[in-house]
Amino acid sequence: MRKWRDESVLDIYNLLLASVLLILPWFLVRASEAARIDLRVSAAAIICLSLAAMVGFSYWEEWANLAIGLWLVASPWLLGFAHTRAMHFAIGIGAAVAFLAGIELFLRYEAAERQSVASATPAASPANKNPAG
Repeated sequence: MRKWRDESVLDIYNLLLASVLLILPWFLVRASEAARIDLRVSAAAIICLSLAAMVGFSYWEEWANLAIGLWLVASPWLLGFAHTRAMHFAIGIGAAVAFLAGIELFLRYEAAERQSVASATPAASPANKNPAG
């Protein structure tokens, strides 16, 4: 049986956010075509990256999720759908995806740092102990 990483729950949250983002254009009937395409493509990319991260973790997947989240925050102004409901959802979900990716990257780098510190410190052996004291 496959053992899940502790951080995999963050990828599940990303999947849930991306699924909301994927179905959102059907609820926003007044959204522009640029907003609809942006939300669907970004959601598909987040879903693919999150599934890939759950199957086999790699740092680039989380960096890509972080970049897509930041893109979702900036895209309303870059694609011209600012001041719409689609903008509010893109910013909110994009910030959440970027935040979760940042947390996962932090946790992975912190775990790697702890592991390198633990392997660098020599274990106390009976030969190294001073019998006098």
